[in-house]
Order: sequence, then structure tokens, then C-alpha cells
Amino acid sequence: MPDEERKERFATVSGRPVKAVYRPEDLGGVTCEKDLGEPGSFPFTRGIHETMYRGRLWTMRQFAGFGTAEESNARYKFLLANGTTGLSVAFDMPTIMGYDSDHPYANGEVGKLGVAIDTLADMERLLEGIPLDRVSTSMTINGPAAVLWAMYIAVAEKQGVSSRQIAGTIQNDILKEYIAQKSYIFPPQPSMRLITDTFAFGTSQVPRWNTISISGYHIREAGSTAAQELAFTLADGIAYVEAGVEAGLAVDEFAPRLSFFFDAHNDFFEEVAKYRRIWARVMRERFGAKDPRSWTMRFHSQTAGCSLTAQEPENNVVRATIQALATVLGGTQSLHTCSMDEALALPSEKAARVALRTQQIIAEESGAANVIDPLGGSYYVEALTNQMEAEAEEYFGKIKALGGVIRAIEQGFFQREIADAAYRFQRRVQAGDYRVVGVNAYATGDMPDIPLLRVDEGGQARQIAGLQEVRRTREASRAKSALASLKQAAKGTAELMPHILHAVRSYCSLGEIMGVFREVFGEYREPSIY
Repeated sequence: MPDEERKERFATVSGRPVKAVYRPEDLGGVTCEKDLGEPGSFPFTRGIHETMYRGRLWTMRQFAGFGTAEESNARYKFLLANGTTGLSVAFDMPTIMGYDSDHPYANGEVGKLGVAIDTLADMERLLEGIPLDRVSTSMTINGPAAVLWAMYIAVAEKQGVSSRQIAGTIQNDILKEYIAQKSYIFPPQPSMRLITDTFAFGTSQVPRWNTISISGYHIREAGSTAAQELAFTLADGIAYVEAGVEAGLAVDEFAPRLSFFFDAHNDFFEEVAKYRRIWARVMRERFGAKDPRSWTMRFHSQTAGCSLTAQEPENNVVRATIQALATVLGGTQSLHTCSMDEALALPSEKAARVALRTQQIIAEESGAANVIDPLGGSYYVEALTNQMEAEAEEYFGKIKALGGVIRAIEQGFFQREIADAAYRFQRRVQAGDYRVVGVNAYATGDMPDIPLLRVDEGGQARQIAGLQEVRRTREASRAKSALASLKQAAKGTAELMPHILHAVRSYCSLGEIMGVFREVFGEYREPSIY
């Protein structure tokens, strides 16, 4: 009698049924010439560069930031000394929400989930000794993205580095905040104005900078399926391209600097398939982009924080390795690997180094970077790619019928879809249909026993004292004039980035600048979703 399969039903993390074996008939008419192509050629299924990692490895970043600027600067130098090839800045919650560290809402949160940045003086200390003409920097900031970017530009100027030389990314993706992460500040329309202003300024003044990172990561972390993450992220991307065109920008002027940010989750082959093909067709066929750089979906990826467990945290090293390998085989251009201790605390130095070494071992020892798209042509991967594309197109149709991304947000469409998917997944975990090692399978019940990073509780007082010193010593009349000029520009239709830069150079604080925008634009309140 033949052995029975170990499960009655096999499915991906997203709940997609998985057949026992895949054959040519599962490809649905896929042809090598039309659907796979060559690396570096439309539709970029096999990678956006002709040589991929044989020519250059992905940028290895480790998301980092905590406490004061000095503490985070020390961590960045530690990571660079251990082989990171790009910085990735985590900001604390007051900074993310556009409040100064001495605001009542900031009490108890200063420096806890990232670094506190109030003024240009903080950004100067954060980047002290880091050569901005040679290191690219990604900043995970959304509502106040234009202000933090202006601070970065101003620090580069003080280093003698032109804005045309610096490279990096601001996340700057406000639509996914309304959909998933909820760190929005202003209503959608003025938020989109700030974003298209960064597109215009970047195109003319900071040509090596990615002026947005359209982020599916937070959508997936909120509980979406892989197909929802892909579809909702690309739908946001479409909305940003439409907004840029409506603002008077030619698509091939700003689209080459659009970038994306995706989650790398546990289901190896589903993740590989998720990153492939569809954006090139959207840009060429829907928007008529002519520049091949506008067709490419350049993306950063991060291993799945939501997959990490507080139980048996050492197991998270294995999870991050599988996830990182999947996104490498999917063609990522930049990668952050989560640390084993992140379900418990911010990463310790040791845990961050192990996470970085995970990338380096994949790059240098595994052979995964030696062949361009080694999984290309796999019956299973190509079938999954087709399924992902079909599901994304179906969602595009639903979003269009609702009146576009912003109207769909206002009606709670994305929120309900993600909540339903998260509920279905949790039911699978509770029923044992999806096994999480150390949690609902092979659990020992042992308490974690690893050293954790503790943020210095005295950092808040030092941060506030530094902010007060800047306010005391800056040229008060210049700061006041800069804020008045910014307010006048915000009330009208002028481009805002030059005025933001003037305010930053005048040592106006983040809270003061965002306060001007709050006064002019108002604040967003999400409607109740049932």
C-alpha cells in the first residue's frame, strides 16, 4: 500500500493550493520569448540587469536606528565596518508623526523604535564621519519625508557633497500608510502634493535619489496575502505615476527613480514568483513610457518581521535565511535581513551582525549569485508568476471600479481585504493547518534566553536639551521668516521643497515645519471601517 501524503491539503503561506507536481500544461501558454525574455530586457522576468549579481551584488542594508543621533551613528559605523554596503535609517515614532521630542505626545517614545531627529543639528550628528558621496542611504519616513530628505541634502552640502552626487531613497509612500501602517498625518490630496513636489525636485536637483519607495512590506506585515501585497503595492505605484503626470511631469522624467519595497516571507517559491514581470507591462502599455529604465521595477526587500517568533528566537536566523535566499533569486537590488531578536527588542550588535552575515554567506558561499535567474523556466515558478499576475490584474479592476486608490481607501476596501486575509491565516495557525516551528509545532515552552538591547532611558532628556539649545542659539529672525515663507507657499501652488530646504537650513525644527503644514493642510482622521 503506498504511503499517504503527510497532509490532506497543501497550500502556500497565502493559502494558495499547491499541486503535487507541475507540468508544461500548467504554464498556460507561457513562451520563453514573450514572457521570460532575457535578463535586462522587457518584461524583465529574469532580472532587470543583463548581468544581475555576476556584475554587482545587491546592496546589503541593515535597518537601524535607536536613541539619539550619536548612538545610531555608532551603530552605522559598526555595520559599515562589518560589510554593509548601504545605510537604512529607522526613525522613532515622534519623528515619524512629525512631532518634536519635547511635544507632549512624544513623552516616553523618544528614541525607542528608532532615532530621534528634531533639527538639522541631529542629522549632522547622525551622519558624522559617513561619506555621503560614497554611501547610499535609505530613510524609512513617510509623512515628513520631504523634511528629513531636506535635512540629508543640507548635511551633504556641509560635507561639500553636491545634491547631484548623493544617492539613496526616501520611503515617502503615504498611500500605504492609509492602507496598512497608519502613520499618516495629512489628508490624501496635500500628501500627494508633497510627494509630487519631491518627484519634481529630485528630477532636477537630486538625480541619483529614489524619491519614493512604494511599499508592499507594511501591507504584508498587516496580514495580506502575497498576491494582495503585489496588487495593492502596484496599484499605489499606478496612483503615484498618475499623480506625477497630472502635476505636469513627463513620465520618463520621474519614473526611472521610482523604487519599490517588498516583504520576503516564508513560502520560498511564492516569494520568488511575486517579484517578476508585471510592472514593466503597466509602465509601457498603460503609461506609454519609452525609457526602458521606466519599465524596470527596482526594489528593496526585507525579510518578514511578522514571521519572527519570540519563542526560540534562534529559529529566526533560519527563517531569515530562507526568506533572503528567495528574494535574491527573485532579483532584489537591496536587502535587509531581520535579526533573530526583533520579536523581543531592537537588534543587539551581535544579532545585527548575524543577520548581515546571512546575506554575505548567501552572496559569497551559496552559489546563488553565480547564475542569473536560476529558477527561470521552472514549471512551478512560472505557473505561480502567471497566477500572481492574473490576481493582481483582477484587483486592479476592482480598484478602478471603486474610483481609484484614494476612493478605495476612503471606502475601506484595502483595509477589509487585508483584515480578512489576516483572519484566515490566523485561523489556519490555530487549527494547525499552518505550522510555526516552536509555536504550534515542536514547541518546548522554554523562555528565550538571549541578550537584548535596552535603549538608554536618559536619552529623552538629552535629546530635549539639544533641541532647546538649537532653538536658543539659532538666528531667530531667519527661522521665523523661513516658516512664514513656507506657510505662504503651502497656501498657494508653489513647489514646496525649496521652502522646506530654506527652513531646514535655518534650523527650524521638524515639529515647527510640520506644524505649518498641519495648520494649512489639516490632519486626516480615518473613517470607521466595519
